[in-house]
Amino acid sequence: MFQFTEDCKTGIAQIDGEHEFLFSIMNRITETLQNGLDSEEDRCQLEMYLEELREYGANHFAHEEAYMEEHADPELERQKKAHAFFVKKVNHIDLQDLNSQEKRKILEDMILFLTKWLYNHILGSDTLIGHEWNNADKEAEEINDICAFTEVYWTHIPLVDKEHAKLFEIIGRAYRLVECSGGELDYDSVMRVLDELEDYTHYHFSHEEEYMESIAYTGLEAQRRAHAVFLAKLADKDEAENTEDRRAFVEDMLDFLFAWLNRHILKMDKLIPVPKV
Repeated sequence: MFQFTEDCKTGIAQIDGEHEFLFSIMNRITETLQNGLDSEEDRCQLEMYLEELREYGANHFAHEEAYMEEHADPELERQKKAHAFFVKKVNHIDLQDLNSQEKRKILEDMILFLTKWLYNHILGSDTLIGHEWNNADKEAEEINDICAFTEVYWTHIPLVDKEHAKLFEIIGRAYRLVECSGGELDYDSVMRVLDELEDYTHYHFSHEEEYMESIAYTGLEAQRRAHAVFLAKLADKDEAENTEDRRAFVEDMLDFLFAWLNRHILKMDKLIPVPKV
């Protein structure tokens, strides 16, 4: 069964409640599949749950997008595309003319895929909803560097803060390359910086997780899951090679990476206990 864990929460009551209910629908589908679909009752129950998933998912995405539009959330367009992908996948589940064994196999694969997708989507995108450019961003604006690693980000864990500052510096370098490239993007230079960012992120996350493990931090598993989402997004950078508008792709990726890192530090990393003196 799939758990809606604390790290999935956005802090927005309606969105969190609807996310949790989406997981409960998927768990009911999984449980029905485990029963084997041998009886007509099981098959009818499954169809009912699938229809509930279609309707509830569409309604939830509409609520989420309305909230984002109301708050002028810059993530809205990216979210709309992601939501459309999920809805299309669910609507394309076709069980016509299949026997019970075939239905079970298709649905097991699909539900596993959709649940992992939803979980990664919540951790990687939905937790950014409602994020306001707060004191951290105001300080950065005052010194004319949005990627400045200011005091508000400090965890007071020396190694972690030092490595976070390096991550901000690398992302800032990538932004400046894009901004200074004029009409034609210096694609190769930007990708070299993103490669450096990916390598350093692996390096940092391994250190951060080792520290959390050394102090038996109860939030370690949630941190690992969140880190995996960020690394998966970074791995997608190579898709820029096949896009028509490389500049738009890179800008979109940088905006996501910086917003995610900003939110993750403020929401999760600052909860990690500092070393005992």
